[in-house]
Amino acid sequence: MAQIVFLPHHEICPEGAVIEAKKGESICEAAVRHGIKIEHACEMSCACTTCHVVVRDGMDSLSEMDDLEADQLDKAWGLEPDSRLSCQSIVGEGDLVVEIPKYTINHASEKH
Repeated sequence: MAQIVFLPHHEICPEGAVIEAKKGESICEAAVRHGIKIEHACEMSCACTTCHVVVRDGMDSLSEMDDLEADQLDKAWGLEPDSRLSCQSIVGEGDLVVEIPKYTINHASEKH
């Protein structure tokens, strides 16, 4: 299992979190399974950007980004070179350090 370190986020995990992720699950699935309520308004179907994260370390251990994710990601608030949609980022063997951006473009939080 890989370890995902979530850096502190003012609402979702104020003190940060360290979780275990199963190989083959998405960052979003792992987060939700561990009670980290990352938004995913499209129910993880790659149709929005509410689950946008910035991978601060471990990008090489994630699945490659496909064209659909890249197109959606272009709409994300606070886009950075190491941005990914957590619902599309499939965990491999390596550990990750992930930051959840302060804002999303979602006008009404789904509070998953």
